[in-house]
Amino acid sequence: MSNLRLRLLSYVIMAYMLMAFAWWSMLLFTKNQDAFYAKRDLMKIGMVAEGLVKNNVEFEQTFDYQELAKKYQRQERMIFGEAIMFVVTLLAGIWFINQGYQKEVKANTQRRNFLLSITHELKSPIASIRLVLETLLRRELPKEKANQLSTSALRENERLHELVENLLLSAKLETAYQPYFEELDIAALLEDLMAKLADRHPEAYIALEKPDDFPLVKMDKQGIISVATNLLENAIKYADARPEIEVRLFHQNKKVTMEFADNGPGIPEQEKKRIFEKFYRIGSEETRQTKGTGLGLFIVQQVVKAHNGRIQVLNNQPKGTVFKIVIGN
Repeated sequence: MSNLRLRLLSYVIMAYMLMAFAWWSMLLFTKNQDAFYAKRDLMKIGMVAEGLVKNNVEFEQTFDYQELAKKYQRQERMIFGEAIMFVVTLLAGIWFINQGYQKEVKANTQRRNFLLSITHELKSPIASIRLVLETLLRRELPKEKANQLSTSALRENERLHELVENLLLSAKLETAYQPYFEELDIAALLEDLMAKLADRHPEAYIALEKPDDFPLVKMDKQGIISVATNLLENAIKYADARPEIEVRLFHQNKKVTMEFADNGPGIPEQEKKRIFEKFYRIGSEETRQTKGTGLGLFIVQQVVKAHNGRIQVLNNQPKGTVFKIVIGN
């Protein structure tokens, strides 16, 4: 609220300055005009008295009058030029202030959303692990039940570990991230990740489509794991019903193409450029039901850039989204 008041106050001050400058410009123009008329009349009276001119036509053709007129016109142009420059500068100032305000509002909203989401993301697994441990300590449970609870706690611990890894990786991406390129069997890597996700999300259908002779390619293993994990997790998380995900691999002309297609609600056109911003998530944190911190797609884009690749967001048919990643020369 204080920022809004400060913004309104700055606009009021600028509006006052604009009106004041307009008034002073008109006053200066009028004074300059009056001075010109006074000098012109005085010059004309002197020339008539000396018999140098007989009428206005002869007077206006004299060298002295023409020089006086040229000087007045220069002063007039200078006044209008200064007025225009002041108005342009003032409008530019208003625009920059407004842009700065919008950026500050956007940054504050992102920070608030991040704090809300990260608080929820941290509290949820911690509370689940604590509940499991308290249950195991206070009750004598059958071995099968105890194993179930222990497995649940391990899953929550893994989720917490992934969250911390994402936070650390997002910090590195802006400062010290250096990909380590090594020859990888991308198909096998994706199959392993998909198998782990299938265990954690048995309701999801995840399929890999690839050629039989897919070659080894040089990539950063941890970076590509993070890219695939974030895209697959998002596809499962945002699915309306049963998640159906198809991962497609292509290799042509030393380029590797990976496509992650889902059957979710899709992404509005106006949001497609913003989803890669750090901490940005569609909607409001107060009403959002899905988990997340807004770091996943930011990490995906930065890792792809580090591989000199590009990522596109396309519409899937009949519904959903396709993230298309192309890496290579």
